Amino acid sequence: MKDKIILGIETSCDETSAAVLIGDKLASNIISSQIEIHRRFGGVVPEIASRNHLTAVLPVIDEALEKAGIEKTDIGAIAVTYGAGLVGALLVGVSAAKALAYALGVPLYAVNHIEAHIAANFLSSPELEPPFLAVVASGGHTGIVKVADRNSFELIGTTTDDAIGEAFDKVARAIGLPYPGGPEIDKRAKSGKPSIEFIAHKKKKTCDISYSGLKTAVVNYLHGCEQRGETVNVDDVCASFQKTAVDMLVDTAIGAVKNAGITTLALAGGVAANSYLREKLAQSGAAYGCTVYYPPMSLCTDNAAMVCARARDMIAGGAVPARLDLNAASYLKIGG
Repeated sequence: MKDKIILGIETSCDETSAAVLIGDKLASNIISSQIEIHRRFGGVVPEIASRNHLTAVLPVIDEALEKAGIEKTDIGAIAVTYGAGLVGALLVGVSAAKALAYALGVPLYAVNHIEAHIAANFLSSPELEPPFLAVVASGGHTGIVKVADRNSFELIGTTTDDAIGEAFDKVARAIGLPYPGGPEIDKRAKSGKPSIEFIAHKKKKTCDISYSGLKTAVVNYLHGCEQRGETVNVDDVCASFQKTAVDMLVDTAIGAVKNAGITTLALAGGVAANSYLREKLAQSGAAYGCTVYYPPMSLCTDNAAMVCARARDMIAGGAVPARLDLNAASYLKIGG
């Protein structure tokens, strides 16, 4: 049984998380969030994030083991996010994982953060099987990924500038909404009307997307209102921006489905928690005859359960364990 118990560790940004996967059963998934700490600064401060990971990582691991009802000596493998993310934050998780792997004499698996987000769907939807396309939408990543099998990922489209979550945060900051901006815009959009036309540009004949122009269009609109002395309807701005940003991603995803001849889509990443994105993707998928999967809210934001899920597939596929000189990588491509 020991070889089927995986301890996962995640510290890529502002969530310290540890989880235990026993076979196919998620026994625990503990998340310590730093949102309230960073809110006062309007965004994540890397140095502060790293310091808070240092104080939280061992208590979070202990809590995950206690909730799972196991001891450290029961662990058969350790999995850790080694990239992409904030390098200082990643180093905390990587260092803790290496120390535990060495002390316990168990293999260490280095997990790609983006691939882990996709793998979260395997926990919530065990019936999901490749091939399918994954729509990755988070604060640092936006793209369309072809998942040929559980260990084969191909990026077929991405953002050429801002990620969708980054665009949400920047627009929220321009409007004056608190961090994190995504949930705030989603909440305010429910009371607004998408009556403002914000022009966004998509790369023709590709699956690439650009959000920089859309963000600039919103900022220019706000400046224009200020110069004319007009009151800004924040709810309408949120609804209009969100609709444009999400529609562009969904339209791109459906186009990719048509081109690939695949009829299954999976949503992944922190922005997968956005209510309009979930609704729009489900509606557009159904209209095309495509089955759409998305994880529960608890598995959308950064968490260690998804790290365990990814490591489980890596182990099943015969992946070579990482060496104990593993280092953090601030940037990683899909499949890298």
